[in-house]
Amino acid sequence: MTTPLPLPRRYLVGFDPRELPHHFADVVIVGGGIAGLRAALGVPASARVLVVTKDEVRESNSSYAQGGIAGVMDPEDRVEDHIADTLSAGKDLCDPQVVDVVVREAPERIRELMELGTHFDTVDGQVALGREGGHSHARIVHALGDETGREIMRAIISQARARKNVRIWQNCTTIDLLTLDGRCRGVLVWDKRRGFALVWARAVVLATGGAGQIFRETTNPSIATADGHAMAYRAGVELRDMEFMQFHPTVLYMAGSARHLLTEALRGEGAHLLDCDGRRFMPDYDPRAELAPRDVVSQAIASQMAKTRHPNVYLDLSHLDPDLIRGRFPGIDRLCRGFDLDITRDLIPVCPGAHYMIGGVTVDDRGRSSLDGLWAAGEVSSTGLHGANRLASNSLLEGLVFGARVAEDVAARLEAEGPWQLEVPPIAAAAPRERRPAIDLVDLRESLRSLMWRRMGITRDASGLAEAAQQVDRWCRYVLPHVFDDPAGWAVQNMLTTARLMIAAAAERTESRGVHYRSDFPATDPAWLRHIPQRAAESLAERPGAVR
Repeated sequence: MTTPLPLPRRYLVGFDPRELPHHFADVVIVGGGIAGLRAALGVPASARVLVVTKDEVRESNSSYAQGGIAGVMDPEDRVEDHIADTLSAGKDLCDPQVVDVVVREAPERIRELMELGTHFDTVDGQVALGREGGHSHARIVHALGDETGREIMRAIISQARARKNVRIWQNCTTIDLLTLDGRCRGVLVWDKRRGFALVWARAVVLATGGAGQIFRETTNPSIATADGHAMAYRAGVELRDMEFMQFHPTVLYMAGSARHLLTEALRGEGAHLLDCDGRRFMPDYDPRAELAPRDVVSQAIASQMAKTRHPNVYLDLSHLDPDLIRGRFPGIDRLCRGFDLDITRDLIPVCPGAHYMIGGVTVDDRGRSSLDGLWAAGEVSSTGLHGANRLASNSLLEGLVFGARVAEDVAARLEAEGPWQLEVPPIAAAAPRERRPAIDLVDLRESLRSLMWRRMGITRDASGLAEAAQQVDRWCRYVLPHVFDDPAGWAVQNMLTTARLMIAAAAERTESRGVHYRSDFPATDPAWLRHIPQRAAESLAERPGAVR
């Protein structure tokens, strides 16, 4: 499929290698979440690794993960059951081979985290296991109660910083992938200290995370602006499944406050969902009630909010043991107390929010993309693990497994190629500056997020998608040609580019499957048991603005 997205330039900014500083690394990893840093740890000590992070290295979706990481750690559980649960949640669109690989590697990767210094919660000396929606068994390994991501990332960051061959550039924006003759050659970066710089590498790994900030309601931090998706698209890389954004059912809904994730593990411990009339409604929608997969629960909540004409529903834990709840969820307890809410007594207002981008850079089981020299891992990638709906707590697992697999493949590539002759490829870009009206980036960003929430949110239809496409196209026509000098502008351009890809894919898939719900096509259609690939229409050499 060719998406009709206008791309006036190959690169967001113009650059001339004769005028910029150059840096060299064997491997450049863009992103410092669990996938990126696990890849860094897997590269041999003889190779120079540079990790580039947009913010502080501790600021990533990985760090905010609450529930845990899924894996078969109980002798009474079975790998085959974890595989079956993953396939079921993915609504027949998972790649069975990838699911098998990831799930079977899970116990090894979890034990590896322990060896790296991660302290998981235990009961009687054994790893404590929780249960979440869509899982047939308790298999969620967690840490610090409900702050699993923070503990895992603490250990991994510490290990990465201790490696002599690994450098980390924090607060450094990656603008674009550098490509020549069908191969990724490095990245163009910018930060306040260095300004613009060119980083040349033998291997580039995209691990930039998600796209939640494209939506008004989201659990994602402010840095999740789909940068990796957009820069890959500009480089001619294939993406797929961009219609599949997973919405988390329970996001704390407090007017005037940033949205905060309330982990699925709350429902795993027995929490109920009530509507504004105090009625428990989930049994009406699915026999698994609150433990149904996320797509089912999110769509049920949206339906109940529409029926009751109320902006949220409520999470009720008042029937559970207060000491157990406070001990299991200390982070959420602290958070809610800040809003004068007692999670053991009060009804907690929640609504769904954009949470996890399932679609992304198409990769094989080693993390290789369609562009030679470019690998991808984590939320920016589309591995085939999640299908049309991600099973809870499979995301940290995917980042770990594919981070390790990418590192192994990159290491084999470096060894096969032998010593690297440092070179500066003849890559430059022209980006003529035109006199254009000033753009209010804050207003534009919020307008995009509101539009996407209304028309590309939990419920979609043809007329709404057409309206969204028309509006985003209008914004693209005057925003994408603009040459910005700061990360805020580049982020908005990336958000617009990715939003347009998501809208196009959602309009094309005329069925409902997993997280993609079309009210005008509510049934799942076997004819749509396929992926929607997307890539830029023109070849790299033909696109205006690319100078060789």
